[in-house]
Amino acid sequence: MTRVDFYILEEAIDSARLRVAARIAEKATLQNRHVYINAADEDESHRLDEVLWTFSQGSFVPHRVIRSAGDGAGVAEPVLIGVAVELPEPCEVMINLAGEVPEFFSRYERVAEIVDAQSSRRDAGRSRYKYYRDRGYELTSHKI
Repeated sequence: MTRVDFYILEEAIDSARLRVAARIAEKATLQNRHVYINAADEDESHRLDEVLWTFSQGSFVPHRVIRSAGDGAGVAEPVLIGVAVELPEPCEVMINLAGEVPEFFSRYERVAEIVDAQSSRRDAGRSRYKYYRDRGYELTSHKI
């Protein structure tokens, strides 16, 4: 069964959410895990693309922005970024930045949900937490 981790940020700065997503992606790739980052929209996927190039001095997280499942087939990059793209072969880890739980989340071994202090995103995070909890998924929260 999919393990779900919630990362709760005290600040309401959008760039902080993206930096946390980048750190989680980097850690997963160092463990030879493949990652799909589910962005809220195209603009966020492009901002995250930039963050993955610049978030940490001296580190690089190989990644690619994709728009469809075909874009992700057979790619070498361990991190894929998209908006509700259901990959034909799922990665082990999904980082969800969208407001809703993607229909295909259960295909992943682990889901990382990042929630900041911005009120609408916090409310959406609570709804996602309840969704997972009501379906019996193992949930862990981390305050950052």
